Amino acid sequence: MPISSKTSSTASSITTRLVLAALVCFFSTTLSAQTYRVLLSNDDGIESPLLVALHQELVKLPDVEVVVSAPNINQSGSSQSSIGSVSVDRYFLDGSFFGYAVHGRPADAVRFAVVELGKDSAFDLVVSGINRGANVGDVSHLSGTIGAAMEGLYQGIPAIAVSQDTQGVDTQATAKFTAMLVAKYQRDGAPEGTLISINIPRGELKGVSVRPMGDSYLKTESYETVEQNDNQTVYERELIIVSSEDSSTDTYAYQQGYITITPLKFDWTDYELLSEVESWDLRLVD
Repeated sequence: MPISSKTSSTASSITTRLVLAALVCFFSTTLSAQTYRVLLSNDDGIESPLLVALHQELVKLPDVEVVVSAPNINQSGSSQSSIGSVSVDRYFLDGSFFGYAVHGRPADAVRFAVVELGKDSAFDLVVSGINRGANVGDVSHLSGTIGAAMEGLYQGIPAIAVSQDTQGVDTQATAKFTAMLVAKYQRDGAPEGTLISINIPRGELKGVSVRPMGDSYLKTESYETVEQNDNQTVYERELIIVSSEDSSTDTYAYQQGYITITPLKFDWTDYELLSEVESWDLRLVD
């Protein structure tokens, strides 16, 4: 029996709609897959204007989604410490939702975001900063900015930590420099198991220097008694700035006016000493 023109037209219309629906589904999935999801945190707290400045630059990147999860207050110097259970506030800036304020350490803010906010759509990158104050050399071990980025690595996500001097720095330029690296990661992929620590000094910049971490520019010179009663004494430590003399380190390059780039890993093992420690023939004591 021949198919009528009406039946043929209806079948063609249905086929066309099915094809269009499939194409819409395909392109929607493709666009979603292309979205680069960035978790932005810090250790100075969610109210830090430096965090806001970096957020403003990152959201300009095409196909990038930026989610903010940061401590509710300043948590500088907390490294990768954690307090366990946390409470979380929705934080608004100028009347608009900005991010999540976590009552905890920087590592807590990152962990909460990765596990809870990333459970349906994983993050591609963790960015920590912009920190007020450099994190070069041995100071990095104490830094909450580095600690937040290290928590990203601990959770299996590449990370960037960015810090700048306390004054005399163009924050917008720092944010743009960081956004440039994020765009490179988005385009070319990020190194797995490694965080890049960026430090930008004050004044006229001489260039970019890739260096290993080394030296400590902060030194505790003394403790001064500020209060004393009964069995308790309150001390305040006096910190001084020390000039690096080792030209191979990031601290030296930073103090000479260079933006420093330092790749850091989670593994602190001294591999050169492993065989020597084995030769000590340490045994259980009977």
